[in-house]
Amino acid sequence: MKFVQCLLILVFSPFVSIGQDADKIAVENVIVDLFKGMYNSDSAQVRKLFVPSVKMATIATDAQGNSVAKDGGSLMDFLTAIGTKRPDKLSEEIWNIKVNIDGGLAQAWCDYAFYVGKKFSHCGADAFHLVKENGQWKIFQLADTRRRSNCIIPEVIQNKFK
Repeated sequence: MKFVQCLLILVFSPFVSIGQDADKIAVENVIVDLFKGMYNSDSAQVRKLFVPSVKMATIATDAQGNSVAKDGGSLMDFLTAIGTKRPDKLSEEIWNIKVNIDGGLAQAWCDYAFYVGKKFSHCGADAFHLVKENGQWKIFQLADTRRRSNCIIPEVIQNKFK
């Protein structure tokens, strides 16, 4: 009996890994699509990536230097900001994406640098929570940090905005 169980584990474990890899790629694609949509001012593309009740927050620092969670606004506010045409494109460049998945729950974390046109605005980290609904990964929670100093931005990204 033990031999059969070991054999089944050996036979089927590569398929579990392949499925997890496909899900990790799908989660990363949601994040990449979010920032493509932002860059293209395509709020319709971005809307599809979120559950309607998404929670957004920014972790800020108060006057005493304490970290505080601030409400990031509604999905409609976010979509309006993205969909507003402006002379300079909004670019959020990301790197160091890390994805963890357990069943229908995914967590993704990445570093980012935000630019308005060619001008650096701020950097930080984005933290996403996603749910797999009807075979599609959707963001149900998004939080970020924002700072203007102590940003270690990869040279390849910096060169894009020179």
